[in-house]
Formats: sequence, C-alpha cells, structure tokens
Amino acid sequence: MVSDFADCTYPRENKPEKALLSPKKKKGGRNFQGVVTARFRGGGHKQRYRKIDFKRTRDNVEATVIQIEYDPNRSARIALIEYPRDEKYEFSRSYILAPAGLKAGDKVMSGESDLVEPRIGNCMPLWKVPSGATLHNIELVPGKGGQICRSAGCSATLTAREKDWAQLTMPSGEIRRVPIKCRATIGSVSHAEHMNISIGKAGRMRWKGRKPHNRGTSQNPTDHPMGGGEGRTAGGRHPCSKTGVLAKGGKTRHKRKPGGKAIIRRRPAGPFQNTA
Repeated sequence: MVSDFADCTYPRENKPEKALLSPKKKKGGRNFQGVVTARFRGGGHKQRYRKIDFKRTRDNVEATVIQIEYDPNRSARIALIEYPRDEKYEFSRSYILAPAGLKAGDKVMSGESDLVEPRIGNCMPLWKVPSGATLHNIELVPGKGGQICRSAGCSATLTAREKDWAQLTMPSGEIRRVPIKCRATIGSVSHAEHMNISIGKAGRMRWKGRKPHNRGTSQNPTDHPMGGGEGRTAGGRHPCSKTGVLAKGGKTRHKRKPGGKAIIRRRPAGPFQNTA
C-alpha cells in the first residue's frame, strides 16, 4: 500500500505554516562527541520540524481548523488551527495532532469550562471526560503536555475514575493510572492506515535516513561478538548486540522506574489488539 494523502486538505502539496517551522539538523547517529551511538543512521531527505502544541493551554477560545497536513517527522497527520487575534500571544495559528474525522472548517476548543464539550479534537482534563471515551495525546504529569498515544491510529480508553486518579487502557493492553488533572484530547489519532504502507524499495529507506543493516554473523570478529567463522555460521552463541547485550528474552524496562507504580496491569507478552 502507498499513501495517497487523500486525508490531507491539499493532497500531494506541501504548504506548511512558515512561522511554525524550525530547522532540523541531522546527527547521523552520533552524539555530541561525534561518536556513533546509533548504527546505520545517516543521509536522508532534508526536513524541517513542525512545532506541535501538545499542551493546548489556550483555554475557552474556539479555534478553526484551517487545513490537515502531512508531517515528515511523525506517522500521524497534523492540523493547522487558527485562534482569534490576541495581543498576548505571538501567533494566532498553531499545529495540533489531527484526530481521525477532523477536517478543514471544524471547530476545536480546550479547557475546563462547560463551553468545552467532549467532541473530537477538544482537549480537557480527565475529570471532565465521560467514562468510556477514546483519547489521545494524554499527559502523564499535569501541565507537561501530551506524552502517550501520539502515533498514527493510537488511542486509549478511559475505563474508571477513583479519587485523584483516572484508569486508562492503553493500546498495548496495559492498564495504568493517570492523575485526573492531566489533559487529553478526544478521539483517536489520524492516519490509522500508516501500518499498512509498504516501503517498496531500499532507496526509500535511504530517504528516511536509514542505512542498510548488516547482520552480526556477516561481520568480522573484531566488529561483532557473533562475527567470524568460515562460510555462513549460526553465530555460536545467543543473539546479542555489538556490545554483547542479549537480544532475546530480557526485559528492558527499569524495575524501579517511578512511573511503574502507576501500572495496574502489565501489557500481555504477545501481540495485542485493543478492541475497546
């Protein structure tokens, strides 16, 4: 499948808001010392970053959706919205993540007042969201901005509320608690068909800044723990990274990570589809 950009206001045309663009410097997988820390990165098409409003703090002011755009930096579509002119704010326009079903001409709003209804694209705290609603761009810390459910097709479901906590079912099947003062946007993220797109050719990965990935067994023993040997070999040991970290079976999440206390049920081990 190839994206036809039919969900964008101007299909196959790039018309971003210039005031909301910033340069995006490529690092080629290198850190501040120039050492490669992420292999097989480099090149790629030139891009500019779109400044997305993940906080939605301009409350009780109705904004109009100008257009739905393609964003090269993320899998979801973004929406350009325009607020009424106000001297307190430098720009009257901003970008938000476009939920599925939002189109040019629609109205969106954020805040805690009764003016803000639980409609697609509206942003409100979790204590105001009706139970069973589909949400995206959800905060984990009040006022920090949305951190979870931001990629194409993602959404979480508000299942319960108790005192100062709201219970959410994540796309992975994980159930976790989030403070009810945290904000979230109604609806699921747009461009759910992103997962069906076929890359098609190796050159397209080079456009994305991804170089060919060499197997460890095809390298020399000085370059990789699984390298060397006459002809093709199975490696002679358990699969691991270049630095010797085991690749299969190990858990990568820190046991004492502070956010772990908010997890009520861990995600299932295998593939999971959220049907809620």
